[in-house]
Amino acid sequence: MKRQPRRGNSGKSNRSVPSEDQIIEKLRRVGSLRDRAAGLRLGIGDDAALFSPRAGFETVLTCDWFLEGTHFLRDKHPADAIGWKCLARVVSDVAAMGGTPRCFLLSLAVPATYTGRWLDDFLSGLRRAQNRLGCVLAGGDTTKSNRILIQVTVIGEVLSGKAVLRSGTRPGDAIFVSGRLGEAELGLRLLQSQKRIDPVDSHLRKHLYPEPRLHLGSWLAANKLATAMMDLSDGLSTDLARLCAASRVGASIEAARLPLPTRAGKRVSLSELALHGGDDYELLFTVSPKKLRRIPQHLGSLPLTRIGTITASQAVRIVDAASRQRSLKRNGWDPFRQR
Repeated sequence: MKRQPRRGNSGKSNRSVPSEDQIIEKLRRVGSLRDRAAGLRLGIGDDAALFSPRAGFETVLTCDWFLEGTHFLRDKHPADAIGWKCLARVVSDVAAMGGTPRCFLLSLAVPATYTGRWLDDFLSGLRRAQNRLGCVLAGGDTTKSNRILIQVTVIGEVLSGKAVLRSGTRPGDAIFVSGRLGEAELGLRLLQSQKRIDPVDSHLRKHLYPEPRLHLGSWLAANKLATAMMDLSDGLSTDLARLCAASRVGASIEAARLPLPTRAGKRVSLSELALHGGDDYELLFTVSPKKLRRIPQHLGSLPLTRIGTITASQAVRIVDAASRQRSLKRNGWDPFRQR
């Protein structure tokens, strides 16, 4: 093979490009940990994986794309962060149902010149996410592409009848969010503006290495505290409207209650970040007035903040400090919106 000029973190070297079987062997080593504990009867190595759901549980299925140029930048995002995040963001959907992830399928398309160090770093981040989240690689597919394209399917489980849906909230329910909103969007802006990555910056870490709120989701579901729930992946303004539409209700949000980022860059509105910034992967959930006293201000170290109330009117509004109301437009992430 003709040598190509080295560029960035591509993993190019003097050695030849590995075969697909060699790449699959690298993936097999990632997925070989705790297969039985994850409910896998058979993992990578055959035509398909075999998964055994447990009695008394329902299976949770979810998938998502993670695409170069849309969700990450090849020359900005570290490969291990891409490996971590491509799994964490899908596991967040399981957390939003009150479930537990068990295993996942990975479809990966990469340029041939990214099958060296870049792939090794990507798999290192994926392995760390797998171990942290208890979600084992069960199989998938690989191919060559000019762009890095990643698709992850997660299989999880939730106790039968315990899954928390978007459609269960009613007028009068309180609206809560976990963590701080807008930090991941701030992290993305910092990443785009900095030449070097500061691993200590908490905002940058939330963008690169998000933590799905699995413990909170399962705690709310097991104790029947949440009437509706979803994860915040596209921004509060967009995702709250989706929850309201599923339940055929409206919402009133108090701007003063929003848990804002601790700092912002130049000419950045903290409230705009909190309302419209995506990729936070916090949980948005509603609670009946009868159970409000059972919701603590923190679950462990994770803040839980009441930000508003569900209303009968099918409109989402925000109230400012002067009690003025306005419609909250959906200005979160939408891949089909022209920007």
